[in-house]
Amino acid sequence: MSGKKEYDSKKHEKEVEEMREVFDLFDKDSDGTITISELGVVLKSLKKNFNEQQLKEIIKKVDKNGDGQIDFEEFLKMMSNRVGTRNRDYELKEAFNVFDQDGDGYITASELSTVMKTLGEQIDKETIDLMIEGVDRDGDGEIDFNEFKMMMAEGPQ
Repeated sequence: MSGKKEYDSKKHEKEVEEMREVFDLFDKDSDGTITISELGVVLKSLKKNFNEQQLKEIIKKVDKNGDGQIDFEEFLKMMSNRVGTRNRDYELKEAFNVFDQDGDGYITASELSTVMKTLGEQIDKETIDLMIEGVDRDGDGEIDFNEFKMMMAEGPQ
């Protein structure tokens, strides 16, 4: 029995790490909270446009301490509720589709660069190419969904 508990604990730690990475993408100024403007930037990059009132409502639903921002604990609670009701493959496919902007089933260097710029990350072509190369198992210069899933399962290298 203890082996199962240890496995579950490690699985939980990995999930928390993954959620931290997602949180950090939202938290542009790295102050430990997601503000209305930071939420707006990320949602816009996901092709979701909300007005300020809608963004305030989103934050209000999650903001348990009433400070008008989302801290990591609040984010974790929100995501665990969401992940608990949805299939992981579905979540990964949604994330993949954000990067696969033309919907052809592959993430190209150009698509990766565009999304990273939208998220406020200025990454040069060499680094983008290295990122693709590090994940591209079949050597075709693009990332397919299976390669994306493996990358997400492995976590940061």
